[in-house]
Amino acid sequence: MERSPGDDVQSRNATRDTAPGLPSAAEISMLGHDKGEGSARAGAGAAGEPMQTSFTPEQLSDPDVAASEAILRRCVHCGFCTATCPTYVLLGDELDSPRGRIYLIKDMLENDKPASAQVVKHIDRCLSCLACMTTCPSDVHYMHLVDHGRRRIEETYTRPLPDRLLRSLLATVLPRPFLFRLALLGAWVGRPLARWLPGRLSAVLALAPAGIPSPSPVDRPQVFAAEGPRRARVALLAGCAQQVLAPEINEATIRLLTRHGVEVVIARGAGCCGALTHHMGKERPALRDARANIDAWWRELEGAGLDAVVINASGCGTTVKDYGFMLREDPAYAAKAARISAITRDITEIMSEIGLKPALRDADLAVAYHSACSMQHGQQIRLEPKQLLSQAGFTVKDVPEGHLCCGSAGTYNLLQPAIATRLRDRKVANIERLRPDLIATGNIGCITQIAAGTRIPIVHTAALLDWATGGPLPKPIEPLLAGRAEGRPAAMPEAAD
Repeated sequence: MERSPGDDVQSRNATRDTAPGLPSAAEISMLGHDKGEGSARAGAGAAGEPMQTSFTPEQLSDPDVAASEAILRRCVHCGFCTATCPTYVLLGDELDSPRGRIYLIKDMLENDKPASAQVVKHIDRCLSCLACMTTCPSDVHYMHLVDHGRRRIEETYTRPLPDRLLRSLLATVLPRPFLFRLALLGAWVGRPLARWLPGRLSAVLALAPAGIPSPSPVDRPQVFAAEGPRRARVALLAGCAQQVLAPEINEATIRLLTRHGVEVVIARGAGCCGALTHHMGKERPALRDARANIDAWWRELEGAGLDAVVINASGCGTTVKDYGFMLREDPAYAAKAARISAITRDITEIMSEIGLKPALRDADLAVAYHSACSMQHGQQIRLEPKQLLSQAGFTVKDVPEGHLCCGSAGTYNLLQPAIATRLRDRKVANIERLRPDLIATGNIGCITQIAAGTRIPIVHTAALLDWATGGPLPKPIEPLLAGRAEGRPAAMPEAAD
């Protein structure tokens, strides 16, 4: 018997946070609304009265507070978002839903309170998957609101020392490929000890890869010429964690683009997009990385020119496309940031615009397409990846409950390993129900997370398109095709250890 998303919700009232001062689900659905006739009620639709706020003029002189107040006033607390929120589906706690978190952030900002331990608990549990934004009929920009909430937590709350140390370690190491590579070497040595270590340290070691690829020469600043007449010139974000964990993704992306007449530049000075620190509420390093990327790409834009900035990790793409908002108050960067955001494209967007060449391989493979949250919700890209895979000869299958996060969510699987593992196992179960030959996705975090729970090979969408149009066979599917060549029947993969 198949389960629906609501099957995990046992009892909202039984599981609701009972800390003093926190409201019930019914109370949350009414908070911030007029109490007179026609006010929004629990379960009311988008036609309900908008949320009322009571920020002072002095508070609203802060551009961040003003932006959040405008977002809050769009919410009618209809509750549609709860049906697609992964943490609410799993935990059944109203305060672990977007509606509940909106109340907590509103209360914290409006009353100028420092973040409490309970607020931190529920905001930390948010994946920033943005499924709520896809569902919301009132266009509440939850991403900007929760980002503000995270910054407020970082500014006003002192976390326990182990938490501070882990977060500082992740914020320092992950955006820097050299340090990340060293850290992975250490984690690889300590991996056999993972099961005996406490929760989050165990999760960090468990996610360390069995082997660490050598650095790729393509990630150095350089220009890759287009094959044949040049149709476009783009900058590719080489990224940070991805180039360490899976350097073959950038290699495949560059081959794919140049084969289709696109000149590719790896701009000097570009690096981490800032997403990892941004979603931990660490605004200063996030904006520093954003400005560095803008400077690097602006030099190319004013020099030989750029038609697009291409991103092949959808988590990064969502952030780069938001640079315009992030730097809107910076007079030196506001216009440049808006321009860079406007020309940023996911690799599947640019390939859809250019047009994929006819496939040179007879793939005959069933692909379960996992749409990363940052792809389908953050960037609203849904059709392009699947259409391209179909054009390349693959049989594309949609994953049941595809709107639910796999639990990766940047550093979430390291900071909230218990919830992340439950989401991963649910995602893997839905994928394996399809009995696909392989999995395709467009985000390195999802690749790492899902691969830890299944033996089904998982490959970046760009690598599959590269192979189909003349590139090398992606290593994860080499055993699959070798088995077919030898006449061995495909067996249902067993779960990973």
